Amino acid sequence: GYQAVLMAPTEILAKQHFESLAPVFKKAGVSVRLLTGGMKAAERRETLSEIREGSCQIVIGTHALIVDDVIYNNLGLVITDEQHRFGVNQRIKLGEKGESPHILVMTATPIPRTLAVILYGELSMSVIDALPAGRQEIVTKEIKEEQRAEMYLSLKKEFAKGRQAYVVTPLIEESESLENVSSTETLYGELKKLYGDSVSMAIVHGAMKQSEKDSVMENFSKGKIDLLIATSVIEVGIDVPNSTVMVIENAERFGLAQLHQLRGRVGRGKHQSYCYLINKGTGDVAKKRMKIMCSSSDGFYISEKDLELRGPGEIFGVRQHGLPDGDFKGRKLETPFDDRVRPTSDKVKEALFSILMNETGDAVVCDLFAGTGSLGIEALSRGAKRCYFADAASSSIKLVKANV
Repeated sequence: GYQAVLMAPTEILAKQHFESLAPVFKKAGVSVRLLTGGMKAAERRETLSEIREGSCQIVIGTHALIVDDVIYNNLGLVITDEQHRFGVNQRIKLGEKGESPHILVMTATPIPRTLAVILYGELSMSVIDALPAGRQEIVTKEIKEEQRAEMYLSLKKEFAKGRQAYVVTPLIEESESLENVSSTETLYGELKKLYGDSVSMAIVHGAMKQSEKDSVMENFSKGKIDLLIATSVIEVGIDVPNSTVMVIENAERFGLAQLHQLRGRVGRGKHQSYCYLINKGTGDVAKKRMKIMCSSSDGFYISEKDLELRGPGEIFGVRQHGLPDGDFKGRKLETPFDDRVRPTSDKVKEALFSILMNETGDAVVCDLFAGTGSLGIEALSRGAKRCYFADAASSSIKLVKANV
């Protein structure tokens, strides 16, 4: 008698999930509905009524799922797809729509804060580390400016085979304050001049109306557009198996997680795919990012490297990158191997340290039912004078000793 919810970050992705899942569940007699911000008022009222009455058993949608007037009859499972695109509070709000529903978060690249919660908190983890049947590893290369012409020739060969490609830029328009940073409009003009009418091109970016973006994306997915020049708006929410090339301009201006997500727009079919990272950066961090991307397609390895470069985020707060407060700065803790030791929930720790933020210094702390000791260790990291750890489980005591 429970309901399930699947939340996606874009309407396009939500619609793709709905179109693929609804026919499957229909055969089993399960009702599936789509709820997005772009629905007509009458259609939305009907869907909300079905959700409230419980006749709708699975709801697929966007942020529209967490607005106040969406009332679930008996929510038992919450699934967040591409979870790195949602804020901490948004994910919590969806979970609070039910009475302690089961929660599943999915992503190709865990953001640093998520990885830190896995290390310190209550999330258990499942890893799908194999490519789907028939897919090939994406070839990733760092491209210097002098190699640009050769890269464009490679794109032309792919277009001749009937394939499609993306070019992603950091900016929509040229900026006087940012030198050597590519924009969608400038590149569109350059590539139109290079390829002429032989290649169908379009632009998509966040400043466009949603209806305009949807139209471009739909035409690209139908094969009417060969080359899509875009900002990172295409990071999620589009699945085109025929697209085989991803070019990322100014790759040094993107984080590892974002680079990995953008690369994931290709390699979704049976054809060999390529990702070209055009690096104009000279700093050590940019060089490290390019090396990591070219050497690995493992999302968890990439996220660990992102963790090293950016820090785990403020694990007890809502920031999702940067070093946490305190002296330990994201030090990894030993975690339990079974269900007998349950670390303090991240939500409880977040609330606790938000209340005690200025009271921790020189305090004497007692961490009862210590588990891994993460709560007491965080208190020490924030300036507590002393901490006593107590737990009846011998396995917990071993963990606490190892961590302290």
